[in-house]
Amino acid sequence: MNAPADHVLDSVATGSYHAPHDVLGVHEVDAGWVIRVRRPLARSVTAVFASEPEASFRHLRGGIWEAALNDQPQAHRIVATYDDAPAWVSDDPYRHLPTIGALDLHLIREGRHEELWRALGAHVRIHNGVPGVSFAVWAPNARAVRVIGDFNGWDGQGHAMRSMGDSGVWELFVPALGEGAVYKFQILTPDSVWIDKADPMARRAEVPPATGSVVTDSAYDWEDAAWLERRSTATPVSQPMSVYEVHLASWRAGLGYREAADQLIEYVESQGFTHVEFLPLAEHPFGGSWGYQVSGYYAPTSRFGSPDDLRYLIDRLHRADIGVIMDWVPGHFPKDAFALAQFDGRPLYEHPDPRRGEHRDWGTLIFDYGRSEVRNFLVANALYWFEEFHVDGLRVDAVASMLYLDYSRDEGQWEPNIHGGRENLEAVSFLQEVNATSYKRYPGIAMIAEESTSFPGVTAPTEHGGLGFGFKWNMGWMNDSLQYIKRDPMYRSHHEGELSFSFVYAFSENFVLPISHDEVVHGKGSLFTRMPGDHWQKLANMRAYLAYMWGHPGKQLLFMGQEFGQMSEWSESRELDWWMLDQPAHRGLHAFVGDMNRAYRAESALWSRDSDRDAFTRLGAPHWNPNVMAFARRDNHGNTVAVICNFSGEPLHDFTLELPDDGSWREILNSDAEVYGGSGVGNFGTVETVDGRATLTLPPLGVLWLRNPAR
Repeated sequence: MNAPADHVLDSVATGSYHAPHDVLGVHEVDAGWVIRVRRPLARSVTAVFASEPEASFRHLRGGIWEAALNDQPQAHRIVATYDDAPAWVSDDPYRHLPTIGALDLHLIREGRHEELWRALGAHVRIHNGVPGVSFAVWAPNARAVRVIGDFNGWDGQGHAMRSMGDSGVWELFVPALGEGAVYKFQILTPDSVWIDKADPMARRAEVPPATGSVVTDSAYDWEDAAWLERRSTATPVSQPMSVYEVHLASWRAGLGYREAADQLIEYVESQGFTHVEFLPLAEHPFGGSWGYQVSGYYAPTSRFGSPDDLRYLIDRLHRADIGVIMDWVPGHFPKDAFALAQFDGRPLYEHPDPRRGEHRDWGTLIFDYGRSEVRNFLVANALYWFEEFHVDGLRVDAVASMLYLDYSRDEGQWEPNIHGGRENLEAVSFLQEVNATSYKRYPGIAMIAEESTSFPGVTAPTEHGGLGFGFKWNMGWMNDSLQYIKRDPMYRSHHEGELSFSFVYAFSENFVLPISHDEVVHGKGSLFTRMPGDHWQKLANMRAYLAYMWGHPGKQLLFMGQEFGQMSEWSESRELDWWMLDQPAHRGLHAFVGDMNRAYRAESALWSRDSDRDAFTRLGAPHWNPNVMAFARRDNHGNTVAVICNFSGEPLHDFTLELPDDGSWREILNSDAEVYGGSGVGNFGTVETVDGRATLTLPPLGVLWLRNPAR
């Protein structure tokens, strides 16, 4: 092996050579062996061995030094002396073999590495008996890649990474580095421009507005094995699910992940919700995006603490028998220069055609779902949240924007698929893959689509051509029911179809009924302000609406603050108006939601057959009133719950209704009860059916839940 050419040495000296390990480190030559190191400005350089004499180096060029040896050298350290600085003793990064193996590289090329986060990114490890951190990044268009950080003064010339061939992966092991180091990758683009990028696979990031990636190593010891075991044998569609949607920063101000655990658990338990759904907690540069413009898909936001702090919060929720759903955003990402956009100087994670790669309305970029490595990045990310953070479900944001090539585009701004259609076939395939893989690896979890169109088979199995989601948000129900409930009761009789139409398609998918954060922002006001009438009537309408919602086929989701009737529109910049619970009327609504959740969970008829049309019956004979919506729900054990809604402003006395079973029907919920701030109109405990008919008193702006047989 001859000495490297001058231009190669110059490139190595500046950290711009694609294969620095081919020059630096230990190499066999014709006359024996050499060690080469980069120590610019050094006065002398020596290699120190455990049981061999020291080896002195000679300077070659540009700070590159070389020592000649007769025999293959063993492990060694490098001592460099300087005129105006103390001697620097260090291990040599370039004497180490790669930390990423052939199988990992093969799976990355194929786009089939289901645990990608274990191969790429930064990992604390002991390599060849030496502690340090291994770095690996996918940047196939890069001419060179360097690691920069607080450990090298943000000068990466001495930490150039090696190319791992056609995989597009670059790798380097840095000895003596550990957890907490802040770093980025410095990439030489095809245009010969150096750009600094956060690690796409970073598992921790600096607290925004800082944008560095942070080396992390989990030491968390989980204690939720019993929860995970129960989850693995359950089918979410046949289990109770009432979800409390939380934006952590504004639920209660100043809480970190650990500080939130006690308060959130106590509150959710008191309110009876089965699950908490967090707005996105992956790292994002702009808090005002609520987490929906993600820059670090593998890094829980550091705004609230460390990744292990989030593990603690989820673990505690599980031990309190509360499930955890996370918002996940694979539909788009921001254009911030430090993150994924043109990661190696060319479109890489985003589709290169702006007709498919950019959301102009949102100012964001769209993933290239047809590129295997990008699909792998996203599929593995979903699995990462299940594996590393034990989440019980992912609510997938903006699925409609992924499914259609013409989403929010005018004529001429989109290109049809290969069949001439508007469907994004690559995105469809990606969604099928992520759903099938997630359910295969983690039985009992829930993949939930925020999908607002009539795309067929969103919750149909992938083997039958469906997308494979477990649930779909029922946006049609949400829009129609909110349109109905905001009307003055005097005029509701002409709009009964806004409530009943949902029953036509309620069993076509596995639905979640959402009153989410999107319904209480952007000038929409709160749920309370949507209601007609005076203050008392608004709260009565809210109780009735929620009781109708909880009785309707499908699971339920309610955004924080609506459970006590927050009057102001939600803002991410301040906490909820908890002071409203000092008002008895709003405490009544709050108590009602808790009792309703407990009644719901106790009655399997309300959740065990949500997607089964045979378990649902509309009620209305012999009386029919356009302001009364009544239906019955059944379980597999003969238990029935009747949900009877009077959306008029007047009580209805001696109202005759056919009920499915004879016997005594017990009133298990009355939204008009005095304890909730209602007028107290009701049926005094039980209702008797005679020849299948019951005579009822229906409260004004009220909903009754009746159960048969009485217990």
